[in-house]
Amino acid sequence: MSDVSQVIEPQISDPILDEGDHDRFTHIVLEGYTPKGSEDFVPVGNSVVEGMINQTAVRALCGKEWVPGKDPGRFPICQSCVEVAESMGWKVPGR
Repeated sequence: MSDVSQVIEPQISDPILDEGDHDRFTHIVLEGYTPKGSEDFVPVGNSVVEGMINQTAVRALCGKEWVPGKDPGRFPICQSCVEVAESMGWKVPGR
């Protein structure tokens, strides 16, 4: 009689990133900046357009990560993103 034991390994998949509308807010994404005294744009991450085309995640000022794909004009702006932007001295469109 053979002792055969089967080990079942848990399946670990990549985390599922939502499409950005589960909390019903439009988030502000910093795609890059232009240093003072320079004309060169310095990218800091994926742009929203890249995220939509390549299905890659972007990160909002509030820390939320998602793969963009919805019309951001349908939702109000995330208040946490607004607070971060305004604390940095940035102007938020529509405010």
